[in-house]
Amino acid sequence: MNPVPDIYRILPEVILTITGVIVMLVDASLAPGRARRGLGWVAAIGTTVALWASLWQLSLPAGTGFSETVETSAFTVFFHVLICGIVLVTLLLSLDTLPEDSHHQGEYYALITFGAVGMCLMTGAVELLVVFVGLEISSIATYILVGYRKQTGKGPEAAIKYFLLGSFATAFLLYGIAMVFGATGTTSVYEIARSASTAQNQSLVHAALALMLVGILFKVSAVPFHIWTPDVYEGAPSPVVALMSTAPKAAAFAFLLRIVYEMFPTLRAVWSPVLWVVAVLSMTVGNLAALRQQNVKRMLAYSSIAHAGYLLAAFAAFGTSGIAAASFYTAAYAAMNVGIFAVVTVAGGYDDERPLIADYRGLLYRSPLLGSLLIFFLVSLVGIPFTGGFFGKFYSFSAAVGGGAVALAVIGLLNSGLAAAYYLRLAFAAAQRPDEDAGTRPLPLMQIGIAVGAALLFAVGATLVLGIAPGNILHATEAGAHTLQAPPASVPADVTATQANQ
Repeated sequence: MNPVPDIYRILPEVILTITGVIVMLVDASLAPGRARRGLGWVAAIGTTVALWASLWQLSLPAGTGFSETVETSAFTVFFHVLICGIVLVTLLLSLDTLPEDSHHQGEYYALITFGAVGMCLMTGAVELLVVFVGLEISSIATYILVGYRKQTGKGPEAAIKYFLLGSFATAFLLYGIAMVFGATGTTSVYEIARSASTAQNQSLVHAALALMLVGILFKVSAVPFHIWTPDVYEGAPSPVVALMSTAPKAAAFAFLLRIVYEMFPTLRAVWSPVLWVVAVLSMTVGNLAALRQQNVKRMLAYSSIAHAGYLLAAFAAFGTSGIAAASFYTAAYAAMNVGIFAVVTVAGGYDDERPLIADYRGLLYRSPLLGSLLIFFLVSLVGIPFTGGFFGKFYSFSAAVGGGAVALAVIGLLNSGLAAAYYLRLAFAAAQRPDEDAGTRPLPLMQIGIAVGAALLFAVGATLVLGIAPGNILHATEAGAHTLQAPPASVPADVTATQANQ
């Protein structure tokens, strides 16, 4: 059998990189006052091609490339497709919501595609230094995107907070990589998995695991590493929040799955209780804090912290069931969270002219489509049946029960009931009749263009498919779980496609 060219192993990343470079070159060649909306379509087309390339990788035999630093498998393809899908919806959302006179639009679209390169690298790397490089590419792009509205005070403030705390958390991850290298003499995931249990200095291995968990839990905004989340969500443009609340977290959760299930499976007695506690804290603190919020984006920020806890509950499961449940929840959360931030972008305005829950009163009457979509995504976030949120929580809590963490599942269910209070508060506000005696005229809503309409359609379709017919996605997550659980010693450079899809 002919060996697979290494370039095929990173084909989506290559396409995204070329797309970003083209956007920057064309942007530099345009006159300063010329419209740059077309660059967003270039980025969207390139991302679509990268998504197709990710699906095409399923036809390749599973294996590694570039001296066993990157991997192609059902697991990596699932997260590549998820990340490219999120990026595509974000680009479509931005096309109609960025003001025509907004500054540096070319850089905005290029940064989104470059950030996607880093996220995809994180999910496909089996070498810790490559993971670190991917994390830095993703982080630097999102730091800049958070501060894109530099004419406001909250934008630069949010970017600086995110940069400082993010750099601090990244240092923890890097120290963890250095320690695991000191304990095992390698930074290859497969080699670490083989030698971690027999390393002479087990304390160093445990310290490495702890430091790496700190770095990753910050990226997913889990308690107690969540302090940055509400301020950053409030200060960043809503399309950027739609991206950063889903795609980087998907990449981080993919890496976390690789750490605990593939690299340190023998240390389950160490990491499982830690993630159990973090899951409970994230669910409880996130929901209690969200109950007090009047600002919609801050409320959704604390909601995302709680959802990180729901997802972490799946890590209580053994083997493939935990991996599949966590992967499915990541996809379900991405669909409904991108959707609700798309609605917030249109209803709240690019500059957040309507930031409070009270500002959404009567939305269902002023715009039946936006009001209905807002309520639909809120219902999914609650976890009502026939939505992606329901099956996401169902599989996550079922995995926890299967792993013996019944108390964790019960706490998750109680927190889901608590979360319904603030989700339904926003839904009731949107369903109320406008207050005609308030003496102030509500600001006109942003028009729903073709691009935003397509973004909303994709988000609604994905949420419904995950809630009504989740079979294909479940099969994809289970196939990915089996490839991630393959014994490291048995992973050659190339194996047959049939073996990869078992």
